[in-house]
Amino acid sequence: MIRKVKSQIRIIGFDDGTFSFKSKLNRDRTILVGVIMKGSQDVMGVVTRWIEVDGKDATEKMIEAIVNSRFKDLRVIMLKGVTYAGFNVVDVVRLSKETGLPVIVVIRKKPDLQAMEKALKKHFSDAEERTSLLHKAGKIKELIPGKLYYQAVGISYEQAEEIIRLAQKSSLIPEPLRLAHMIASAVMSGESKKE
Repeated sequence: MIRKVKSQIRIIGFDDGTFSFKSKLNRDRTILVGVIMKGSQDVMGVVTRWIEVDGKDATEKMIEAIVNSRFKDLRVIMLKGVTYAGFNVVDVVRLSKETGLPVIVVIRKKPDLQAMEKALKKHFSDAEERTSLLHKAGKIKELIPGKLYYQAVGISYEQAEEIIRLAQKSSLIPEPLRLAHMIASAVMSGESKKE
């Protein structure tokens, strides 16, 4: 529970690396990067794990990365959406419960949940389970009209918005997520991709 949001709040932001359609067919892996920062200013560290493309291990790998890290003063987890490595859907409620930290999901484009559900039904025998995880992330709130959305688990909407704004530096995307994206894409393709 966060009583008061401080400017140096410790945040871990997760993003995944790029992958190809071929890697989806081969059930390959991509990198998961977590960047730990004090607010939007100082990078405290980085954690990495490998997750299966279209697999079911993203939640477990995030929990493992946090619980087994040396960073014991984390206060909040930020995710860039709830789907990683294709349709490796994060169980945000479990992530929050097992780490004891609130989760803020930051989204650039409002997701089309109906289209996602349709794709899941078409391609996965466990589509119902994956679809339920999409809905567990809670209500999608608009922070910047047409440009930035978020979901919050284990934290009030007001505090979630305050933390998102505090963590922004040179982009709409909070700095821990922006850096995680750059690192993950560089590992997978040899060069960081623009956010």
